[in-house]
Amino acid sequence: MLNQISKLQFDSIRLWYLVQHSLSSYQHLIDYFGSAEQATSTANLQRWANAGVHKNHVQRAQHFQETSEQQKFQKIIDCLQQHCDFICLAEESHYPKQLLPYSDKPPILFGQGPLFNLSQPQIAIVGSRKASSHGLQLSYDFAYYLADKGFFITSGLAQGIDQAAHSAGLKHQRTIAVMATGIEQTYPSQHINLRQQIVDNGGSVITEFLPFTKPLQHNFPRRNRIVSGLSLGVLVAEAALESGSLITAKLAAEQGKQIFAIPGHIYSEHHRGCHQLIREGATLVDHPEQIIEDLALPTQWQVQQQDIQNSVTSEIPSHLHDLYQQLDWVGQDLDQLAIQVHLTPDILTAQLMELELLGLCLQQAGRYSRCRAATAPCFS
Repeated sequence: MLNQISKLQFDSIRLWYLVQHSLSSYQHLIDYFGSAEQATSTANLQRWANAGVHKNHVQRAQHFQETSEQQKFQKIIDCLQQHCDFICLAEESHYPKQLLPYSDKPPILFGQGPLFNLSQPQIAIVGSRKASSHGLQLSYDFAYYLADKGFFITSGLAQGIDQAAHSAGLKHQRTIAVMATGIEQTYPSQHINLRQQIVDNGGSVITEFLPFTKPLQHNFPRRNRIVSGLSLGVLVAEAALESGSLITAKLAAEQGKQIFAIPGHIYSEHHRGCHQLIREGATLVDHPEQIIEDLALPTQWQVQQQDIQNSVTSEIPSHLHDLYQQLDWVGQDLDQLAIQVHLTPDILTAQLMELELLGLCLQQAGRYSRCRAATAPCFS
């Protein structure tokens, strides 16, 4: 449960509510008026027609001051305070860095469980809802192995492959569920217990959608871009040709992520989607270690509790803390980091070298990423 919602968060939620999750209108109005606060001020709400947004947004803004609309919005705020452990804005420092490069990144994330999880190295596992018993076992086995090696398993809380992947990630307290509904709901409803187990066992559940948002069909592709965007790579464990997981794979490819697919019997309808992905360039894998090798990441990460990671962070010298927080698991070049931390090139280079010597930063091909020194040495 949230103790409070900051003024910046409140204004951003209000704008997100008024544009009904429209990414383009949300950003356009901020650019036009200067901020979410200015865009939703009483005076400027009447000027939305001049901003060139959809007429539905204009009408909603014009009627927002009515008592009934204010009551509806207050119910949303009350629901968020009751059900969220965190709210994270794209402009806040704790927003997951791996989402920042994408123009369609969610401007707000609502979540339960540790926010810290979202910045940890993740591998997405997706596939058919109506999976075969063989596919479910493969999903579970791959997820279990990868979670044991230190990766968070990210998926969409759906039936079938998603469910098996989350269940395996739970065994190592390393799974993240991305939902296509409001935070107070669970879809499908039979996964209420699974969702609660995720939160109770150190995992996280997140959504970009406001409370009372139903599981509408067009919400699922939006959810999928977050699943893939958060992750270092996407594994399609089993998929028929019409599987929605192929959409996730397409989104991941557009984001520059590596796609992995597990092959099956050539006459199996359950695997035709995976075979299609492999023909189109996805990497064929038959062991989870191949995923780790192809992502060029440490292969012997140890299972560690949240307090161990926090202790590593607390040992970072104070003058290096801001820079370390800007590092992610994908890697950024010097220009990208300089923009984030506002340091001169000589100071930035010196601090990066200090982090490397402490075993907290890895430099490969001119890109700098986090390294889990204290628990598993990086390699070059």
